[in-house]
Amino acid sequence: MTVGATIDTTGSALPVEEVVRQAREARASGLKSLWFGQTFGYDSPTIAAIVGREVPDIHLGTSALPVFGRHPLLVAGQARTVQAATGGRYHLGIALGTKLFTEGAFGLPFDRPVARLREFLTALRQLTESGRADFEGELLTARTPLPAAVPGAEPPVPLLVAAMGPQALRVSGRLADGILPYLAGPRALAEHIVPAVTRAAQEAGRPAPRVVAFVPGVVTGEPDRVRATAHEALTFYQQIPSYARVIEQSGAAHPVELAAIGDAKHLAETVRRYRDAGATEVVVSGSELGGRDDRLRTWEALGELA
Repeated sequence: MTVGATIDTTGSALPVEEVVRQAREARASGLKSLWFGQTFGYDSPTIAAIVGREVPDIHLGTSALPVFGRHPLLVAGQARTVQAATGGRYHLGIALGTKLFTEGAFGLPFDRPVARLREFLTALRQLTESGRADFEGELLTARTPLPAAVPGAEPPVPLLVAAMGPQALRVSGRLADGILPYLAGPRALAEHIVPAVTRAAQEAGRPAPRVVAFVPGVVTGEPDRVRATAHEALTFYQQIPSYARVIEQSGAAHPVELAAIGDAKHLAETVRRYRDAGATEVVVSGSELGGRDDRLRTWEALGELA
């Protein structure tokens, strides 16, 4: 099984030194990948580059940079720099983002998000594969009047999309290397998400896409306490339509029902259910919700699966 975990750099006030220390703990536990979110604090690619230089033999990922408020020329430069700094261990995730943040924080209209994703990915793939771009779409233009290649940025950075809706899955299957579904349970994966993205990839003549499923999980001896904390932390996602839809498709009334909170056996069974549903990789998030000891227990359990 290919398993990984997240380090919470968006909801926790972790100094850079603590992020690196936790990354070393994760690697010592046997984890194969670490992923970092993106909100308005730490720059996820930068923290991935720092960790990658300090902690060898572990893959680093961003999940995920919203396309609104960013440009593929700049994102490609970030990604290729991290790829060079980490010796080819970086995985870039991008996302549509949400209307709430796009309009409320950036002051940008959340118009035609799927069309923007399509154009962003088209230009970004040109840049990550060749270091050049010559793209003019309806919503953005990306050209390279100066060289944009980064020495050592090999192989091309894998491009993944936090896609779960039908249109975004279709674009991702055709243009990306995989997807990063979150709060999409095994039922939603097997019945809706994996078939859609796989079909789109096949139609485009592309390889089978990676399905990197993000699952909240904590190995703990106090499941009731941790579940109450997780309930509060995850309630936010119910107000976002894309998450509300996939939670319902998963057969859950609240996202906490999709969290693997309990002993190591329960976590292992959950990981296997996601794999059986079509996930090629499983990344456990929220392991810090129970505190440091529970986080380490969770990572050790995941390391055994890896």
